[in-house]
Amino acid sequence: MTTPNLEWKKTACILCSLNCGIEVQTGGEDGRRIIKIRGDDDHPVSRGYLCEKSQRMDYYQNGADRLSSPMRRRADGSYEAIDWDTAIREIAQKFKDIQTRHGGESILYYGGGGQGNHLGGGYADSFLKAVGNQYRSNALAQEKTGEFWVQGKMLGTGVHGDFEHCEVALFIGKNPWQSHGFARSRVVLRDIQKDPKRTMIVIDPRRSETAAMADYHLAIKPGTDAWCLAALVGIIVQEGLVDKAWVTQHTTGLDAIAPKLQLIPVAQYAEVCGVDEALLREVARRIAQASSVSVMEDLGLQMNLHSTLGSYLQRLIWLLTGHYGRQGTSNPPVPLLSLSKASKGETSVGSQQAKRVERRSPVANAKIIIGLIPCNVIPEEILTDHPKRYRAMLIQSGNPVHSLADSKRMRQALRALELSVVVDVAMTETAREADYVLPASSQFEKAEATFFNLEFPRNAFHLRQPLFDPLPGTLPEAEIYARLVEALGELGEKDYAPLRRALKLGRTAFGLAFFMAVLRKPKTMKYAAVLLYRTLGERLPKHMASAAAVWGIAQLYVQGNSRAAERAGFGGFSLFAGERLFNAILAGRSGVVYADIDYKDSWLAVGLPGHRINLHIPELLPELDKLSSGVPARDPAYPFILAAGERRSDTSNTAVRDASWHKKGLFGTLRINPEDAQALGCLAGDMVRVSTKRGTLDAPVELSEAMQRGHVSLPNGQGLDYRDAQGNVVRKGVPPNELTDSADRDFLAGTPWHKYVPAHVARLQA
Repeated sequence: MTTPNLEWKKTACILCSLNCGIEVQTGGEDGRRIIKIRGDDDHPVSRGYLCEKSQRMDYYQNGADRLSSPMRRRADGSYEAIDWDTAIREIAQKFKDIQTRHGGESILYYGGGGQGNHLGGGYADSFLKAVGNQYRSNALAQEKTGEFWVQGKMLGTGVHGDFEHCEVALFIGKNPWQSHGFARSRVVLRDIQKDPKRTMIVIDPRRSETAAMADYHLAIKPGTDAWCLAALVGIIVQEGLVDKAWVTQHTTGLDAIAPKLQLIPVAQYAEVCGVDEALLREVARRIAQASSVSVMEDLGLQMNLHSTLGSYLQRLIWLLTGHYGRQGTSNPPVPLLSLSKASKGETSVGSQQAKRVERRSPVANAKIIIGLIPCNVIPEEILTDHPKRYRAMLIQSGNPVHSLADSKRMRQALRALELSVVVDVAMTETAREADYVLPASSQFEKAEATFFNLEFPRNAFHLRQPLFDPLPGTLPEAEIYARLVEALGELGEKDYAPLRRALKLGRTAFGLAFFMAVLRKPKTMKYAAVLLYRTLGERLPKHMASAAAVWGIAQLYVQGNSRAAERAGFGGFSLFAGERLFNAILAGRSGVVYADIDYKDSWLAVGLPGHRINLHIPELLPELDKLSSGVPARDPAYPFILAAGERRSDTSNTAVRDASWHKKGLFGTLRINPEDAQALGCLAGDMVRVSTKRGTLDAPVELSEAMQRGHVSLPNGQGLDYRDAQGNVVRKGVPPNELTDSADRDFLAGTPWHKYVPAHVARLQA
C-alpha cells in the first residue's frame, strides 16, 4: 500500500484558551493521521509560538474510543447502537414531553465547546430555545464567575493584562509557564525575567516554574491568598501609596472603603499568610512606583477560600495605584462574540440583551452569574423532590462527571434524571451515565473556532478549516441540532425556501432578505443559527457549513463595534462591512484581525456611570471582615491540604483521552515535600493512599521541593477511563474529583475549593 503524500495544513491547538495557530502535517496509510506539528508564523496572535502540549493532537483525533454511531442506554445499563433517525426522533420527543409536563425550566444545559469548539454552542442555542431552556452551566462557572461578577461591579467590562509591555507582572495563583493565559506566554516570561528594569511577582504556595523565575515569590500558606492580598491593599492605603489624582479623576467609592482599608491589620495578615511583613511592604511599594502593572489571577485563587473576595482585592491593588487604560496595564478587549451573552442564550442574530435582574437557581437558590448556575449546585438541583428540580440535561462537549466536584454525586445525579443526552466525540465518563450519546465530528473534521479573543489593541479571530473528512457515522453539532429543531416541528422547508431563493441572487440580497425576515418573523431571530446553516451553509465550501453562523456574528459585530471594525479595515454600511469581514474570516487560514482600538477606547468601555471605575462593592465588605478571624479550623484527621488539579507538563484538558503519548517516568503523581514524605516513610515512586471526606485514591509519590510542608498536589485532567483499540479500559493517573466535595464552595459565586481540600495521606505497604 502506498503512503499518501504528506501535506501541511493550518489549524489551531485546542488544549487551552489561547488556541495558538499551528501547522500540521497530515498523512498516514489512511490519510487521517496528524504526523507533525509546528507553529504557524502567519498567525497574528501566536506568531509561530508553540508549547509541547500541542504535540498530542493526533491522540485526540484518532482516539480508539471515538464514537461512530448514536448510542442508547438499555435498562440493564449497557448500550446499543441506533440509527440517527431513531435517535433524533426519540430525543426530540422526550425533551418535548418533559417541557410539556414540567416546563422548559426543568431542562439544564451543560457545556458548549470547551477550549476549542465553540461554533456548536450557537446551534445548540436554537434547540434549547425550542424546548424553553432557562438554565445553563459550563466550566466557566467553576472557575471564572466570581471574577466576572467583580469585573462587572467594578468596571462593567472584562479586562486583560498587557504582559508583553508591563514594567511589573503580578501572577496570583497562576503559573503561566504551564497554563499560559496570554499569548506567547513562555517567550514573554523569559523577556520579563531577563530585563533588569522589569519585575515579576508571583503569589503561590508552590514554587512553580513561574515562581522560580520571579523576582518576588510570595510563598503564602495554602488557602491564604485573600489575607495576602488584603495586606497589600492595606499597605497601599496606610502608607499613602494611592495615586490620589488618578483615583479622583477616574473612580468612585474610595471614601466608602478607605476607613475599612485603613484598619487592615497588616502584621496579623502577614503572619496568617506566612509571608514576612517587610517583603509584603517591599512588593506593595514596587507596584505603586511602577509605570505600568499587569495582573492575572487564576485557579489557585479562584478555586480557593474567599475567592470572590480575592478577585476584588487584587483589583484594588492595581486600581488604587492607577494601572488601567494604557500600555502595559489592563485594557478591555473587543470580543467578536461576548461569551457572557452566549452563556445567557444571546447568540442569535438580532438578539437584544435583557435588562439585568438577579436570577437564582430554582432549588439551591444559588446566584446565576453571566447566565450560568454554579457547577457545584448541579447535583442538589437534581437529587431532591423539589417540584422545580431539573428533570433533563443536555451535555455538549463537556465531561462533568470527571471535571466537576464530587464525581460520585455527579454520577448519581445524572442517573436520577428522566432524560440525559451527551453530544461528544467519545464515550466519556459522563457519556457512560447518559441515556443517549450522539457522536460529533471531531474539531478537525468541520469548520471550528473559539471566541476567547483577549488581545489588545488588535484582536483576531481564527476560523479553522477541516483537516479531514468526518469520521463515518458522526455529524457536526450544527447538523445534530438542526435535525432536532426540525424534529420538533419548529423549522422546515417553508422557512428555508425564501432565503434560498434570495441567496441565488447573491449574499447581499440574502442579507437583506434575512434581516427583513428578522423584523417580520420572531422565529427568524430565535432560530437564526439553524436558518443560516440550512441556507447559507449549503453554499459554503466542503465541510464548512458550520461556519454559517459566523456570518450572523460578523454582522452583529460590525453593527455594535463600527469604530473598531473600521480601523481594522471593515468600515462602511454595516451589511457590506459584515460581508467583507465574513469573507476575510473564510479566507484567513491563519486568522483575521477584526478589531483595532486605542487606549481612549478603554475608558469608553467602562460600563458604569460617567465611565468611572467603582471601588466599592458593599456585598464583599462583610467577607473582608471575616479575615480577622483567621483561617478556618481544620479537622486533625485531615492534616494535609490537597490541591486537586495542578497544571503540569504532562496534563492538558480531557479532550485528549489516550495517555499513551506519555512514554517515560511516573504519571499522575502526588507531589509532596521531601520532609513530609520522610515522616510518612515514603520514597519516590512509593504508593500512597489519599483520603478526604468524599473519597480515597491511590497514587505514586513524587518528591518535590516546590511543595511546602503540609501541602500536596495531584494533576488535572488525568484518571480517564480510556477504552483502547482492543477494548481494554486503561486508566492512567487518578481522577482528582473523586476526592472533592461539592459543598465546599465560595459564598457568592459558588466556585469550588479544589485547591483547598483537607486530606489524609498514608503510605501503602508493599
